[in-house]
Formats: sequence, structure tokens, C-alpha cells
Amino acid sequence: MAMNSSRRPASVMALVGSLLLMGGTMAQAAPNTFNTALPVAQGQSIWREQLVLRERSDDGPMNREVSIQALGSVLGYGVTSRLAVFGVVPYFFYKELDVTMPMGPTGRIERKTSGFGDLSLFGRYTLYKKDFTGSTFRVAPVFGLTAPTGDHNDSDRFGELPRPLQAGDGAWDGFGGVVTTYQTLQYQLDGQLLYRENGRHDGFARGDETHFDASLQYRIWPRSMKGVSGTPAFVYALLESNLVHRERDELGSGTDANSGGTQWLLAPGLQYVTRRWIVEGTVQLPVAENPHGDAIEDDYIVRVGFRRNF
Repeated sequence: MAMNSSRRPASVMALVGSLLLMGGTMAQAAPNTFNTALPVAQGQSIWREQLVLRERSDDGPMNREVSIQALGSVLGYGVTSRLAVFGVVPYFFYKELDVTMPMGPTGRIERKTSGFGDLSLFGRYTLYKKDFTGSTFRVAPVFGLTAPTGDHNDSDRFGELPRPLQAGDGAWDGFGGVVTTYQTLQYQLDGQLLYRENGRHDGFARGDETHFDASLQYRIWPRSMKGVSGTPAFVYALLESNLVHRERDELGSGTDANSGGTQWLLAPGLQYVTRRWIVEGTVQLPVAENPHGDAIEDDYIVRVGFRRNF
């Protein structure tokens, strides 16, 4: 996208300015699988709902298969032009485990739960911003915590559910990192580096996580801005990359040898952006993985949802 303003009609340049520099007062293209550094305007709010369908499995003798269907609800608020705060709470329609029991007559069994998960609260502060003709660049640290608000001692006829299957983990977790965004009218690039330290409860702690994420959103409609007036709707094609490393889970005084590892997922998707609404969807697919032992890994993750600015 050329940055020479002398070659652009005034109507297009006015549109660029309104889209890039008005902050959170209007919807903007954004990653679907992680955060963005674009601001939420002071006094403005963002509401987001995302349905997540997740399938996981392992190659061990127990042939574990995990199915998750959840709805993530997010509410964000612009405290100042640089600081935004967010709250996230998931509701699990179900978390289901199918597993083969190597001992006893039961064979293959099914265990599942449902309910609200743990509440996460975090803040995002725009540390650096630079606006150009027709583009903008942002860098924003992110810090937050997850509170043990979800049920973490649910049981079924076989006894207490395994800790990873519970709706909540019973521990306080902390996370922090940095997100960057470069946005033009034609495309947007986002990146994130995030570390999550998971707390310990009742002798168990999930392995700490390190995330490296990147996203490209490219406008595919309208293909040209010539003759466009007002604030039109846009369609973006998305391609996102998610590289995550998980440490082994801690059990008592030791670790679970069949947990954690490294996995890389790619997520193609589409995004429909209007002045106040975004409707979006992606499918995350694994392209490389290096699990510890017979650790469970993602087969695919489908994310479909919307965002609303007000």
C-alpha cells in the first residue's frame, strides 16, 4: 500500500484517517486467537463472545480423547487513551474425556463436566505508538491474573474428575507479555509474546506456558477503495500462527512425564468488519508437535464469534 498522500483522493485519505486513528470508537480487524495492541478509546467498551470447539487426543495406550465446547465472554473498557482493562470468563457446555482403562472390566469410559471456568482479569497499556500517513504502529505490554472461580472438585460415578478435566484449576495463575500491531487500510500485522505461570492447588499445577503468536489480516473486499465513501464494511482473510510450549504438569513432589511439550498451529479464517461489529471465524490446525511422552495434543480448534464496540 503506497504511503504517498499526493496520489490519493481526499475521500480515501479521510477514510484512512477515521479507521486508523479513532481508536476503539469503531470496530477494527484484529487477531482471532490472541490479543491486539490497538487501543480502546477512553470511555468506550468492547463486548466479545467466542464459541470454541476443541478436540484433543494422544497416542498412548489409554487412547485419550478430549472434546471441549465452550463460550468465552469478554468485556473490555478504555480507562484512558492508553490503558484498557478486560475481564474474561468461559462457560463450558461440556468437557468430555473418553479413555481406555488398561486394568479392570470397564474398558472404555466417558467422563465429563460442565459449568463456568476461571475468571481472568488483565490490563493492556500502550507503551509506544507511531502514526503514519495511512498506517499506525502500537506496542502494548499485557499483564493479568486468573482467579480460581470455576468448579475444581467435580465428581462422577468413577470418583473425582482428573484435574485437567475440571472446569477450574483451583489455583491463582499469572500471565504477562507484549503485543505489537502494525495496521494499514489494506492489511494488519500482529504479534504476541506471552508467558503464563500456573499456580498450585492440592498438590497439582498445570505446566507453565510460553506463547509466540503472529497474525496477518488482509482485506479482500472491497478490493479497491476507489469511489468508496463513508465508512464501509470490510472482509478480511486471516492467517494466524500459534507456537506454544508447555512445561510438564506438577504432581505432588514430581512431574507428569506424559504432559507438556511444544506444538505449532496455523489458523486460516475470515473476518467481516463493520463500524461497530466484527463477525469472525478460524480453524486452528497442528502443523508440527513435539509432546513429552504420551502428552495430549490438539487435533483442531474451531473459533467462531463476534465483537461489538459501544
